[in-house]
Amino acid sequence: MSALRLLSSAARRTPSALAQQLRGYAEVADKISLSLVLPHQAIFTSTDVVQVNLAAATGDMGILANHVPSIEALRPGLIEVVESGNASKKWFASGGFATVHPGNKLTINVVEAAPLESFSSEAVRANLQEALKVAAGNGSEEDKMEARIEADVYEALQHALGSK
Repeated sequence: MSALRLLSSAARRTPSALAQQLRGYAEVADKISLSLVLPHQAIFTSTDVVQVNLAAATGDMGILANHVPSIEALRPGLIEVVESGNASKKWFASGGFATVHPGNKLTINVVEAAPLESFSSEAVRANLQEALKVAAGNGSEEDKMEARIEADVYEALQHALGSK
């Protein structure tokens, strides 16, 4: 109980300068400068956007202006870029890294990415079934592991197409 009293006493004596250091929410007018790059192409180069939603290895996340600096590994999944006026563009990425820098800058480096509308649900479904057959088949362990990775990517792509 004495520890609680000590904390509450210290909290009452905390200078108001500490309150100014607290991080707040992004204002509607705030933008984040996005660079989305592949090894062979730059999709966005320091473009001001409102929000970026991505599939991080730790879970889906949305990034707004004033986001805490961080580095996130990306799993295969959707990258959604929300521009002014709530217009959004969606890409499917095979994986990579997202780095949130101080000063409202976001860099996303991915191995491969394509606009979501360039994928066919039927083709994804057929390729997923084929990958699952190979993964469950009598092939070598290497073939089965490659097929399992392929199936994971197709499952993520199928999920992204379902959330169009």
